[in-house]
Amino acid sequence: MSDPEAQRRWRGRNFLIAAILLVAIVVADQASKAWILTRLGPHGDTNEIKIVPGLLRFVYVENSGAAFGLFQGKSPILTILAMVVIAFLIVYFRQAIAGSLWLSIALGLQLGGALGNVIDRFRHGFVVDFVNVPKFWTFNVADSAITIGVIMLGLYLVTRDPGPNEETSQSGSPVSEAPHAQD
Repeated sequence: MSDPEAQRRWRGRNFLIAAILLVAIVVADQASKAWILTRLGPHGDTNEIKIVPGLLRFVYVENSGAAFGLFQGKSPILTILAMVVIAFLIVYFRQAIAGSLWLSIALGLQLGGALGNVIDRFRHGFVVDFVNVPKFWTFNVADSAITIGVIMLGLYLVTRDPGPNEETSQSGSPVSEAPHAQD
């Protein structure tokens, strides 16, 4: 696309999409966790809600660790790490978001999920997890958004075609900040 005005509109649209997804994920995540805290939390009126008996249920879990229950009790360190990852994603992919709708969606999901869990760590000192599938970890809306966003980012990085203005370093990361072709 050679028209500078059209490029500016695409960039604005992609940033808006990423921002809307970020806000939507944070709102959905925090609303679902507030409901779980009321129904299943320490002062809730029940200890589980069966969604699909034997397959899916909601339970209340205080996760002071990372994904999959790793690093329990390390919430302050994990909060700082999450904030660093959020800043990295914003800075490193800022220009690429402008040129790719797919990447805008991927990063909007990741940033919204990461921010939702960081809010929990600041508010409660732990992340509220509640979606439970037998023989799997208990997770939440933010975790789901992060997972989908990471898969999308991986697909983007594996399948993208670097533009003629983008060189790659030996590590495979972009050297220039040239936007990619529109998705």
